[in-house]
Amino acid sequence: MTGSSTDNELGWPGARSVQAAPLGWPDAQEFDGGPRESHQPHQPQATHEAGQDVSRETTATTSAEGLTALDMPLEQLVSRETSRLADELPPEPGPVATPPVEPQSWPLPAQRHLFIIANQKGGVGKTTSTVNLAAALAQHGARVLVVDLDPQGNASTAFGVEHRAGTPSVYDVLVHARPLADVIVSAPDVPNLDCAPATIDLAGAEIELVSLVARESRLRKALDALAADSPTAYDYVFVDCPPSLGLLTVNALVAGREVLIPIQCEFYALEGLSQLLRNIELVRAHLNPDLHVSTILLTMYDARTRLAEQVAAEVRNHFGELVLAATIPRSVRISEAPGYGQSVMTYDPVSRGALAYGAAAREIAERASRFEEGAT
Repeated sequence: MTGSSTDNELGWPGARSVQAAPLGWPDAQEFDGGPRESHQPHQPQATHEAGQDVSRETTATTSAEGLTALDMPLEQLVSRETSRLADELPPEPGPVATPPVEPQSWPLPAQRHLFIIANQKGGVGKTTSTVNLAAALAQHGARVLVVDLDPQGNASTAFGVEHRAGTPSVYDVLVHARPLADVIVSAPDVPNLDCAPATIDLAGAEIELVSLVARESRLRKALDALAADSPTAYDYVFVDCPPSLGLLTVNALVAGREVLIPIQCEFYALEGLSQLLRNIELVRAHLNPDLHVSTILLTMYDARTRLAEQVAAEVRNHFGELVLAATIPRSVRISEAPGYGQSVMTYDPVSRGALAYGAAAREIAERASRFEEGAT
């Protein structure tokens, strides 16, 4: 335009006689009361040869050491707030090659321990905790069975076990009284670990069980029959419950003695806890007098937030020694592992998530040993 200042290369209007900065923004020294020393990084000078014009907007930013932004280390490109999570970012897609975990001797219980993993709130880490605790105990010498009672079949997926519709599953055990031993398969990647898979057919079991005799105790009968056939077959049995308080969860609560509750370190996760505890009391009063909450596991803990610390402190103050000392952090590796049909214990055994679940599993093994010593 005639009579106006000329536009720079990016189209921003020039402000009086202000010299444009490398990206076309007005120099800040005209707006803060006077000139000051420039601290802009070195920029290669644009060339104008044979009609070629290298635009300043495409010039690579270079550090004082001569490194471009693409060559700089990751920790120099992320903020201080997220730099602690840099080790969680996978260097490349796919499983990480890590050395095999050396087996260690953990105390084994003299009798079978049956844990019901329950919490009607979804997304708190029930299935993740089930598969990783089971894998950790199996890696250290225990015989472990996981009963997948969730129609989504996520525990079956994590172990790489077939669970398509029509596959022999827990549905056949509950609805058609099929022996549990007929549907159990071995996890391919973890010795000593077996799984009773769940299929989508289990979604209709809630309705089909209504008309059956002793509908609340059908899983207990199947587990008792399995134990009668081979009393020392399994040291631990984990039952992964669906995120509800329906007949499937009631079957699990009637079948076992010990309830393990994963609690996400957020206040929403605490809201439904009182309802779960009331249901446990009802089952104990009318159907299973031996039922009790034995273990609470804090999951998805983010040490950068005060909220997680407050929730953890509140849970520990209320439940005391029931809460495991080990806390499961938020971890990319834990989320990646099921995509490869593995638990994090085999996918990346040296990751923070695997180490945390290993510590929690060892606590469970030591508690089981101490409990039996005290009982004798």
